[in-house]
Amino acid sequence: MVLIDELERKLDSFKPEQRKRALKELCENTRTGRIKLPETGSYINLHCHTFFSYNSYGYSPSKLAWLSRKEGLAAAGIVDFDVLDGLEEFIEAGKMVGLKVCVGLETRVFVPEFADKVINSPGEPGICYFMGVGFPKAELQPQQQEFLDNLSGTSRQRNVDLLNRVNEYLRGVHLDYEKDVLTLTPSGNATERHICLAYARKAKQIFGKGRKLVDFWSEKLGVDISSLELPEGQELLNTIRAKTMKKGGVGYVQPDAGDFPKLEQTSRFILAAGGIPALTWLDGTSEGEKQIDKLLDLFVDCGLGVVNTIPDRNFSPDAQDEKLQNLYRFVEKAERRNLPVVAGTEMNIPGQKFVDSFESSELAPLVPVFLKGACIVYAHSVLQRQAGLGYTSKWSQANFDSAAARNEFFHELGSILETDREYTLASLGPDAGTDDIMDRVRCK
Repeated sequence: MVLIDELERKLDSFKPEQRKRALKELCENTRTGRIKLPETGSYINLHCHTFFSYNSYGYSPSKLAWLSRKEGLAAAGIVDFDVLDGLEEFIEAGKMVGLKVCVGLETRVFVPEFADKVINSPGEPGICYFMGVGFPKAELQPQQQEFLDNLSGTSRQRNVDLLNRVNEYLRGVHLDYEKDVLTLTPSGNATERHICLAYARKAKQIFGKGRKLVDFWSEKLGVDISSLELPEGQELLNTIRAKTMKKGGVGYVQPDAGDFPKLEQTSRFILAAGGIPALTWLDGTSEGEKQIDKLLDLFVDCGLGVVNTIPDRNFSPDAQDEKLQNLYRFVEKAERRNLPVVAGTEMNIPGQKFVDSFESSELAPLVPVFLKGACIVYAHSVLQRQAGLGYTSKWSQANFDSAAARNEFFHELGSILETDREYTLASLGPDAGTDDIMDRVRCK
């Protein structure tokens, strides 16, 4: 068992070859029977962040694929902020372990029509967390690559500017962005959470673990930190972020229309890159999300194909509260518009579950909806990658006379397609029919 634990730790190495070797060895252990993997169930997680943006456990794409298979998930998806750096690794890892996978990207956009209303970014009117799911490849055309580079470049500049403001306030604990922050990431895509961790570690380096450290953070954060698990417990990191980087904090600057790309621009990029634009739902309590019909109609006009939710944010066990009612209302409205619903938990805060509480009475009725959405996105990503015939392709538009018919086809394909049969779709041409596709994946 020690060997297995060591191999799983190596899955989080910043060295790609070490991750790949470790996964190969783990797969060999499954073939020899040393590791028993469960049968595939009906639970999914299509919103895992990896260490290419921020995962609180340091999980790589390979680690997430392996753990998802160990949990018996029906499908899994990664979603990183502003990059597709984990795409090829996750897809390859999925094939190795026999897991249905897909890859997404999350960013923030400006929505002019909601410029005076908070949507899903607390305290920031007009700013919306937005996703693309089911990207087929990391290699993009020059125009799409330029857009993606601009996303990560703008994010980097925001981080550097934020760091300079917080450095000024936290005098005595000064971070160097290159040396202290980027070294916490495998490919230079840092987030606010990386910066918080870097501040905690630099403070420990300067003040040690005793009274001086307590006095420093108590003074700078203005709270009693005796219960915050120094030197780098999650509550301390959350407090650093809240007090220095979020609204009301010393380093916070209110974003405006020019700080993020517009919804329409970002949706065009996602579609051109072969993904499906996805609205991210928070909990229905903001002024913007209360106007859900207007929001959905606007996003559909901009190319929306899927909606996303994080279920564990939307209910309290054994409580039929407002957020749970909002979740059900949101799912109902999405289904009425034939918008597939995907779900998952982010894993960017310690303590978050690997899989949402789908066994609960509150979420169990939604499991078939989430599984259907996962199958649709998986089928799209494979068919788009292998033949350019995905959910949003010209082929799809020509072959289905309704959104409902398209959903049923991609749902069925995603349900029956096994990872070791994905290659059979590679030689399909634009004249292929839906029966041709189904025949290929069914034949052995």
